[in-house]
Amino acid sequence: MTISDIAEDIMFDWAKPNPAARPYLHAMLSIENIGDRYFADSASSVVAYFLGNARTWRGPIAKAIKVELNKRLKS
Repeated sequence: MTISDIAEDIMFDWAKPNPAARPYLHAMLSIENIGDRYFADSASSVVAYFLGNARTWRGPIAKAIKVELNKRLKS
């Protein structure tokens, strides 16, 4: 599953994303792997900033996706 696939799942589950998380979520739609770049930013920084701003997103799907994104950041 690519990061863009994960971002689509997030958008499906999180009806009203936190405005601070929204730009990072939209950037994630253009990222395939954690080693990619999004313009001048690394994919890992985009994902990290998304996670930092997604604290209000809760529930079982949110928890599972956050665990997966954190695993990718650590790999």
